[in-house]
Amino acid sequence: MPEGPEIRRAADKIAAVLENEVIEDLFLGLGRLKKFRRTLTGTRVRSIETRGKALLTHFNTDWTLYSHNQLYGVWHVVDRGQYPTTTRTLRVALHTARHSALLYSASDIWVLTKKQLTTHPFLSRIGPDILDTSLTWRALLSRLTDPRFKSRKLATLYLDQQFLAGIGNYLRSEIIHDAGLDPTLRPIDLNRVQLGRLARSTLTISKRSYTSGGITNKAGIAKKLKSQGKSRAAYRFAIFDREGECCYRCGGSVIRSTLNSRRLYSCAQCQASLFETQSG
Repeated sequence: MPEGPEIRRAADKIAAVLENEVIEDLFLGLGRLKKFRRTLTGTRVRSIETRGKALLTHFNTDWTLYSHNQLYGVWHVVDRGQYPTTTRTLRVALHTARHSALLYSASDIWVLTKKQLTTHPFLSRIGPDILDTSLTWRALLSRLTDPRFKSRKLATLYLDQQFLAGIGNYLRSEIIHDAGLDPTLRPIDLNRVQLGRLARSTLTISKRSYTSGGITNKAGIAKKLKSQGKSRAAYRFAIFDREGECCYRCGGSVIRSTLNSRRLYSCAQCQASLFETQSG
C-alpha cells in the first residue's frame, strides 16, 4: 500500500497540472458519483491536499473530491487524450485543456462539501499528517507521551493513523530502527532522550522518503551501495525487507517478525532491548 510520501509525490504531480486550472470535463466511474459530473464540470481546482494516505482535490466551490488509494489505487498524470496501457479500471478522470489526472482501481472515493469533510469517518479521526510542514519533533514528543498513546507498543502505535497519518509498514520499521529502539517497547518505557530521538527519527525518515523518491537509507550508504552496482532494492531501505542480511549500521542480522499479519523488521543488535532503556 502506498504510504504518506508516495501519496504526497502523486499529489505534487497532480497539482502541477490541475491547480488553478478549469475542469473542462470529467469521468466518475462509480455509480453513486455520476450525479456530480455536471456539478464539477467547469469548476476550477483550488488546491490539492494530502491527509495521510488520503488525497483531496479542492474546487473553487463548496465541493472536494476525496480519494484513498487503499491497496491498489494509482494516479496517472498524462497529456489530455492519452491513456496508459493498463488492465486497471478507471475510476476518476479530471480533464483540463491540456492534461488529465486519472485514478485507477480505487473505490474509496467521495464528493464532499466542506462540512462533510469535517465529519468524514477517516478524516475526522486521523492524527497529524506526517509530512505537514508545521509538525515539529516537540509536537511528536507530546503525542508520544499522550495518555492515549504512551502505553502502546511502538510496533502497533506506528501503524495507527490516529497517532500519525501517513505511516505504513516500511516507514514503521525504518523509523524505529533509525531511533535504535526495540519495536516491542512502549513510549512509557523510554527515557526523555530516547523519546526525543524517536520523535526526530519519525520526521527525518518520513521527509527523507518523500524528498528522495522512497529511499529511507542514509544518503551516504545508499550512494556507496549504488556506486558498487547494487540494485535499488538493495540500497533503498536500511532495514525493511532485508531479512537475514547485515544491518548497515552495526553489522547485526536483520530479523523479521509478524504483527497482525504485517511484516516488521528490526536488528536485535543495535535496537535497544527493554532492560537497556531504564538508564538515563
